Amino acid sequence: MNTQDDDAPGAPCWVETWQPDPRAAARFYGALLGWRFDEPTIVAETGGGYLTARLDGRRVAGIGQGPPGAPAVWSTSIRVARLESEVTRVQAAGGSHLAGPLSVGDDGRLAVVADPAGVAFGLWEPRGRIGAELTGRPSTWAMSALHTPDPERAAAFYGDLFGWELAPDDGAPFSRWELGGRLVAVLAGTDGAAVPAHWAVNLAVGDVDAVTARATSLAGVVLMAPFDTPGLRNAVIADPQGAVLALSGPVS
Repeated sequence: MNTQDDDAPGAPCWVETWQPDPRAAARFYGALLGWRFDEPTIVAETGGGYLTARLDGRRVAGIGQGPPGAPAVWSTSIRVARLESEVTRVQAAGGSHLAGPLSVGDDGRLAVVADPAGVAFGLWEPRGRIGAELTGRPSTWAMSALHTPDPERAAAFYGDLFGWELAPDDGAPFSRWELGGRLVAVLAGTDGAAVPAHWAVNLAVGDVDAVTARATSLAGVVLMAPFDTPGLRNAVIADPQGAVLALSGPVS
């Protein structure tokens, strides 16, 4: 994943969860992952608060106030140079504009859009915050994966917008998305019924079984109990407000 030091437009750069009660979510994720939070930033257009999570003093994720009545979700944002022009390009390519632009203090501006399959994601125009400052380590963002019923259309949409190129993994049920030869995301097909189309957010953890057990003790729900894939131990949980999150770590 890209970090604050890699500021190329077109790469996923930040993950956040939109919640009915951001402070309750902060208590859950703070206890689960050891995150500490800045004082809330007010999002001018909504009046809601936005909490930036830090690990070892470095910004790793965000928690925002979701729209009234909306379910809690995790979201991935892609860095862009000019927000309004990218929103226009999304619409011209068959996507839709859902919300924003929203000003997140001095950090930057955000718009929420959707691809042709209706999967929402963010467009981030940076100011003070380019992206995550720490990734790929325990308790930080590891990967985002698009699950969609039409991988070919998704490949064309994201490829045209951001220059992403597919690099299939032989024998794997997914393909790698690369930008400039660097892995930026994963693309996987879904039937759209058992697994609805969505952008999944995956966090790295040191001990998947321990973090999964801790999630249940904090009123989270285990959706997929810990299981092994080649080289990784994995699980899927939902936080107390219902936002779904994947966890991955080393096989013990």
